[in-house]
Amino acid sequence: MEHHFADCTLDDARLTLTRGGSAVAVEPKVFDLIHLLLRNAGDLVTRDRMVEEIWGGRIVSESAISACIAAARKAVGDNGKAQAVIRTVARRGLMLVAKVSREADARPSVPAQAPAATAQRIRYCKNEDGCAVAYAISGEGPPVLRFGPLQTTDLEMEWAYGLHRSCISSMALHTRYLRFDNVGSGQSERVQREIDFETEARDAAAVSDAAGFDRFAAVSFSGGCLAALNFAALYPERLTRLAIVGGYVDGRSRRSADASPDALKSMIAEGWARPESAFASAFAMSYFPEGPAEEAREVLREMQAACPPETMLRDRDVINDATVAPLLDQVRCPVLILHARDDAVHPLSQAQKLAAGIPRAELVVLETANHVPLHGSACWENYNYTLAEFLTG
Repeated sequence: MEHHFADCTLDDARLTLTRGGSAVAVEPKVFDLIHLLLRNAGDLVTRDRMVEEIWGGRIVSESAISACIAAARKAVGDNGKAQAVIRTVARRGLMLVAKVSREADARPSVPAQAPAATAQRIRYCKNEDGCAVAYAISGEGPPVLRFGPLQTTDLEMEWAYGLHRSCISSMALHTRYLRFDNVGSGQSERVQREIDFETEARDAAAVSDAAGFDRFAAVSFSGGCLAALNFAALYPERLTRLAIVGGYVDGRSRRSADASPDALKSMIAEGWARPESAFASAFAMSYFPEGPAEEAREVLREMQAACPPETMLRDRDVINDATVAPLLDQVRCPVLILHARDDAVHPLSQAQKLAAGIPRAELVVLETANHVPLHGSACWENYNYTLAEFLTG
């Protein structure tokens, strides 16, 4: 069904929103809110109903709801002052006040169980050393390359798990999203090799070439920033912009002359091979103290499957001793740094150091203690919208 209102069209079969004939990138929950208001055009939609239908009845902060409403207004060309499309009913909820017309989509519909909707297509390319690197592409739109946390991604498990699938779908809603597994982990060739971040960057270039990406944006998560910043220095002509989530300049061994022993390494040694052990759970909660617990466990299960314990332990020392400080002033593209205010793994001071060292970089501080926001985090909507808006320009 196509819903026409103001100068917008929302197609609830293809999950698209256009304004003035141009596609508008929106996060899934923002899309769902607009759809909910359209289905009830002219009627009051209470905040309780919004929480029930958009967030599944979970406890949601006022800031998350407000961010979602603000994003919905922006998407349809409205604002809190004009309220020409979405009107606030004080202390009660929202009402869509624009005139709405509807028409059934005459185009052939895609079967619900079409292979494209249910199957992920993993492809392979060879890096400079001849190793097989697995990659997958989702969605249509501006090209975006992901640098995932080193050695801890698995394309197949990401597709199988609900949390990761929703994150992929969110990015694929408005970008052509390219993900790959590092050599030695996930679906890539499981060979033992020393971590070298310039080599990891060259692997990313090989994947980009195979996928037909010439110039593109990139997003890096956690330790993936080490390879991403090497890529930005090696291939400045290819990178249009770079987002860094949970990144850092110096590994923990370099941050202090008297750095304490790596507790996370001890947790890996004791619990990595036993998925439900207390040590493995402690590792997950170190990164995601705010949970939700099930989503944190899902991240842990993927990491454990992606990389064997001996590889994690071997690589941990390299990562702890790494630094990208000499590369920062070589980055030429726009950079957005998103970092949790209370991150205990890589402190906010590391994000500030990134922002201070990279020319014209911008820093957004996220109100969470989770290393990277999870789908159930209170800051998720604001984080996801900010990231998508930056990556799509």
